[in-house]
Amino acid sequence: MLKRTLDLILAFGAVALLSPLLLAIAVLIKLDDGGPVLYRGVRVGRGGVPFRIRKFRTMVVNADRLGGPSTPDDDPRITKMGRWLRRSKLDELPQLLNVLNGEMSFVGPRPEVAQEVAQYSDEERALLSVRPGITDWASIRFRDEGVILRGAADPHEAYRQVIRPEKMRLALEYVRTASLATDVRILVATLRVVVGGGPR
Repeated sequence: MLKRTLDLILAFGAVALLSPLLLAIAVLIKLDDGGPVLYRGVRVGRGGVPFRIRKFRTMVVNADRLGGPSTPDDDPRITKMGRWLRRSKLDELPQLLNVLNGEMSFVGPRPEVAQEVAQYSDEERALLSVRPGITDWASIRFRDEGVILRGAADPHEAYRQVIRPEKMRLALEYVRTASLATDVRILVATLRVVVGGGPR
């Protein structure tokens, strides 16, 4: 209950504070290629309930039909504006609305698509016991995921072999040891990386 209350306070405050930035990004995306401002993709939330995650759109319209689910940073589907948004992680800001709706938390395992969740092991299904988050230790560790996948013959296979095992380990460790103090540490570390370019 305390975590949900803090999520609401932080989300309302962030939306109010960042409204000018959110509006500016929306205008720039529209000017870039004229397509929709937001990407709404279906993800699996707490208890296995699907929801629509919101992000600023960083790829061409219908990108899901033009390539695989893993995206190296040199993927031609990424728009010019999208490259900057991905590097800065500002594309994640619309998820503040998911937090306000109760579908996500500021901190928690990143939500996955249904096809990925269907392959969870019994142990990994513990990730569905908590609200997914905007950030977690894995998000910080793999902030440059696109760079890691660059040049891979099969980016999705490279993701599954190189990135996924460690992401799962970090996410499960979070679920086992979740606390308010841990959330604060993750939020501070995220701000250091995104705003100050701190250690990755």
